Amino acid sequence: MSRGGASRRDFLKLAGAGVAGTALSTAASSYARIAGANDRVGVGIVGFSDRFRNSLAPAFQKSAGELNFEFVALSDIWSKRREDGGAFVSKLPGGRQIALTRNNEELYENNDVQAVIIATPDFQHSTQGVEAVRAGRDAYIEKPLANTMEDARAIRTAVKGTDRVVAIGTQRRSSPIYQRIHDYMKSGEFGDLVSVELTWNVNQPGRWRRPKVVSQLREADTDWKRFLTGRPPEPFDARKYVEFRLFWPFSSGIPDQWMVQRIDTVQWFTGFPRPRSVVANGGIYHWRDGRKNWDTLTAVFDYGPIDEGATGAARGFQVVYTARMTNSAGGVREHYFSNGGTLDLEKGIVTPAGGLTEENAREMELKANLLTPITFAAPGSEEAAERTTVVAAERKPAAAADRSAGSATASATAQAISPLGENTGPDESTVANLRNWMECVQDRKRPNADIEAGYNHSVALCMAIAAMQTGQRVSFDDAKQEVVIGGSTGHVHFQQRGSRIDVPGGREP
Repeated sequence: MSRGGASRRDFLKLAGAGVAGTALSTAASSYARIAGANDRVGVGIVGFSDRFRNSLAPAFQKSAGELNFEFVALSDIWSKRREDGGAFVSKLPGGRQIALTRNNEELYENNDVQAVIIATPDFQHSTQGVEAVRAGRDAYIEKPLANTMEDARAIRTAVKGTDRVVAIGTQRRSSPIYQRIHDYMKSGEFGDLVSVELTWNVNQPGRWRRPKVVSQLREADTDWKRFLTGRPPEPFDARKYVEFRLFWPFSSGIPDQWMVQRIDTVQWFTGFPRPRSVVANGGIYHWRDGRKNWDTLTAVFDYGPIDEGATGAARGFQVVYTARMTNSAGGVREHYFSNGGTLDLEKGIVTPAGGLTEENAREMELKANLLTPITFAAPGSEEAAERTTVVAAERKPAAAADRSAGSATASATAQAISPLGENTGPDESTVANLRNWMECVQDRKRPNADIEAGYNHSVALCMAIAAMQTGQRVSFDDAKQEVVIGGSTGHVHFQQRGSRIDVPGGREP
């Protein structure tokens, strides 16, 4: 679907035909700069993170040569990561020395930068996406798009009404395998969805911990005020800077990092933009190392037609998301259930398991309902790589912590580099999603993982965080685009203001 305006290729044809006397728009001016560089798209890197180094960079490289994209600049407020990032990019296949900038203002002064990849801490994604759009750049923004509604509304508003191509890092939406499963689910052959069970269990003391990196960070080497990016002022804390996933309001931990991808898949498969309600429970049950975000979570989502509400007769289905960082039994599971059987998303198979058998149907004078077995290619490369890293970390936790710091010479083609889980290497889905964004930058089309998909997963995420922080049932006000605490009457709108509730759930274990 076109996002408005001619494609970049069309513009270049017009320019080559000698069209004159026409005022160029900002976007067209950027195309002119690209044309002057042999149609090459210069990409800026916003944040030299583990995710960028271990997954996004090698995935980008898979298509960059063919599509004529290249890294031209990098912005990072920490001097060490900025220098490490420059060295890393220079050693990529076909790499070279790129411009290094201390902040995004300097980055956007560089006219060679037409697009950016944003892979900074969770809470910075939205604000830095707004910066990119306002600077007239296209952007690939890692997930989650936003973990507060204020930030979610800001980036959505910034993108709407522009011709900027903004893609979100919910990479499954570009995977051919997931797309085939999506088409099957939308065809109606699976039947009405009645339940989804999502599980993610690990047992890693070093999960999201970076003690050796923390020890290397000095306040003088970075810009702490810029790091806070709209969060309430507080004294410099190297742990919160490096291990941000463990501390609200910088991240919610499990929901930001793991839940978003799977909830986005549910919403994509079913077409529901958000849950009707969410409840959650959990706590810090084992890893009492100063973290504020839970190590164990169960969240329950109710989905269905919004106007029906969650009543006993309402159409819809329930999603149960469970994750623990304290015991890995059960591993990773994504199971979708209908009355006729089961979709095992991990294995990429549909079976009649659990469907209505002839014996049980006969009791109520009904017909049996059993799905026809189907085998898709298993879309497990994304999680298989992560499981490989989990095993490596469990066997050698000390070495894993050392490797988490990484070096600029790390291989750009390894399938799973980080042993700490959030980086999965250039899996098939990430390669496809970056390629889709790059093609859309060229043709000025809407990407698969577009701003609306990102906004919708942010709504589900904010609802879950509010449920964790208040301990109450959470719904959503579509008119005000705000999270609502409590039932349909007497409810209050919930606005996350920085660290108003510092611990999700408002309590220590």
